[in-house]
Amino acid sequence: MERYRNYIRPYLAAFIAGPILMLTEVAGEIALPKMMSLIINNGVANHDVGYILRIGAAMIGFAMLMLLGGVGGTFCAAKASVSFSADLRKDLFHKVQQFSFKNIDDFSTGSLVTRLTNDVQQVQMVVRMALVMMFRAPGMFVGALIMAFTMNARLALVILVVIPLLSVGIGLVLKTAFPRFTVMQKAIDQLNSGVQEALTNVRVIKSFVREDFEEQKFEENNKRLKDMSLRAMNVVIVTMPMMTLAMNVTMLAVVWYGGNMIIGGTMQVGDLSAFTTYIVQILMSLMMLAMIFLQASRAMASLKRINEVLDVDIDLTDEEAKQKDLTVSRGLVEFRNVSFGYGKRQNEAVLHDINFTAKPGQTIGIIGSTGSGKTSLVQLIPRLYDVTAGQVLVDGVDVREYSLKHLRDGVAMVLQKNVLFSGTIEDNLRWGGEEATREEIRAAADSAQADGFVTSFAKGYDTEMGQGGVNVSGGQKQRLCIARALLKQPKILILDDSTSAVDTATEAKIRECFRTTLKDTTKFIIAQRIGSVEEADQILVMDEGQIVGMGSHRELLASCEAYQEIYYSQKDRSGEVSA
Repeated sequence: MERYRNYIRPYLAAFIAGPILMLTEVAGEIALPKMMSLIINNGVANHDVGYILRIGAAMIGFAMLMLLGGVGGTFCAAKASVSFSADLRKDLFHKVQQFSFKNIDDFSTGSLVTRLTNDVQQVQMVVRMALVMMFRAPGMFVGALIMAFTMNARLALVILVVIPLLSVGIGLVLKTAFPRFTVMQKAIDQLNSGVQEALTNVRVIKSFVREDFEEQKFEENNKRLKDMSLRAMNVVIVTMPMMTLAMNVTMLAVVWYGGNMIIGGTMQVGDLSAFTTYIVQILMSLMMLAMIFLQASRAMASLKRINEVLDVDIDLTDEEAKQKDLTVSRGLVEFRNVSFGYGKRQNEAVLHDINFTAKPGQTIGIIGSTGSGKTSLVQLIPRLYDVTAGQVLVDGVDVREYSLKHLRDGVAMVLQKNVLFSGTIEDNLRWGGEEATREEIRAAADSAQADGFVTSFAKGYDTEMGQGGVNVSGGQKQRLCIARALLKQPKILILDDSTSAVDTATEAKIRECFRTTLKDTTKFIIAQRIGSVEEADQILVMDEGQIVGMGSHRELLASCEAYQEIYYSQKDRSGEVSA
């Protein structure tokens, strides 16, 4: 619990003041029934208007104090719980930002969204409830119990029969509720993942006329959540009737025995009125405690899921970095006997015994069939994953000895999936250089052959992008992503099949720009087209996680069967390599 104490300490005053202020309500709730009994027994019975007015004025004073205490306590509880959850959510998001690709692979996106929102909200609710009722419910229970025994010990024995029975019932409810709430939160995960996927890919769904399929999938997930929610809520539903039944049975017994005492002259009417109020307060305090425990059982399920994220061991850190101040200065890249496998399947390597050297300023083409390990290879350079065996060196230093920030500052990568964010085109490009001038932004866009279409928009670089860049074409999106990478002015540039949606003429202009403006940058180009890499200084041909050919275009045409196969499969009748 030390972790959560850190979220309490900054708001300790609110955490303390909230429950204390709520005690004023408890004091009033305990005092008012007794004062009312005095009015009935003395003021009304003796027709003493002055006495009634004096006690009534005191009751009004208590009510005003209860109002101030209740408002103040509720405000403090709200401030403390909201601040607690905001800091917790911030740390959760920070932890997710530290995740390596391997860590991200262990959680679905929908699950992380649920943990950052719904699960934190559940914890916030129980913190607020606890602060409001932490002292109020026990205080009311103890105070009302004392007053009941003080007024009539024999009659108060009735409640001692009810309390153990209620405690057993509440305990059974809580024991049943916890696992059901856990299953319900997982169902929320599944629904969120499905909704996110459907909304993100809505254009694909419409183009393939798969709305019916997606609606059916959503209906199944939604029904599962409904069923799991009802299964969990059925436990909660049982609680209220159980408490109400206990309250009514207890009240019936109190009124029966109390009425007999009044008839027998051993109890006054005002005392019975106050006594019944105290019995209600005792049972209401038990009901409040039951609600707290029930909500806490759901919050505990959420807290467990939050802890799963906070307790993740980040497998890529700077802890063992020996040269944390070192930056990438040249762009020399060397793979030495590198093997690599993903996650728990590390013994099932997707890369085997990779050896090659890329000199500063060289262009390295990487080509091969789908699943041959091209992307896995380049992801090891900025240390998105760690090698299973061997070494990846940048400027002669193992990448694990760099700080992640300095290593990745020296590497720009355009991934297979081109991602743009909401905001303007300029906002997106500034990811590559936050302090870049408009001239530098335009120069990078021009190098990526993006300036022409950007300036054709009415608002130019101030054009708002739709979510994920939906208002630009695939080729335009690729060029904007390349421009963003160029603006970073990296020593190593990695293009992972990043010109597949660009026509060959535009692609040729982009490659020509690389030769002139990025002559000192080491460039890795993954491509499916021979034409995209044939001018590279060195081409790596990959097959089943191994380099089966290495050399220039001419050398590989003469010596590498796999390269020849790719080349001739793309060659058209005119003898040119097809696009």
